[in-house]
Amino acid sequence: MYAVIRAGGKQYRVAPGDVIKVESLGTGTDGRVEFGDILAVSGEPGQIGKPQSGAQVVGEVMEQGRADKILVFHYKRKKQYKKLRGHRQAFTAVRITEIAFDGRKFTAPELPKKEPKAKKAAAEAAPAESKAKKKSAKKKAVAKKAGKRK
Repeated sequence: MYAVIRAGGKQYRVAPGDVIKVESLGTGTDGRVEFGDILAVSGEPGQIGKPQSGAQVVGEVMEQGRADKILVFHYKRKKQYKKLRGHRQAFTAVRITEIAFDGRKFTAPELPKKEPKAKKAAAEAAPAESKAKKKSAKKKAVAKKAGKRK
């Protein structure tokens, strides 16, 4: 089951659970995005067609950011003309959660919840102790060197 949608002037083939990077979108309510321009929907294997009214593709915003820098270099030979500009395109990563048409809904499985790591507090305490040991060892070494010089 998949659908072809248009977002940001580009077309995307999406299925429930897919993550796509589209041009920057304003987030909907609670990070939910609904794509209105649906070009095609596949139902049964081997069947694809233009959806009638009521087709719906819904996704949730995973992250927003900017892509890697693209360098744009303009150059005209023998004219001493060079121009270098950079550009970073803003994007929104959207996870497709549901495709609905003809009274049927196809949903993506829920993502497992991430649990906070409890080890972090213990890991922070251990380096503090080792730092104290390193400082005292360093002071002893400096004192030894100072004693040898005299």
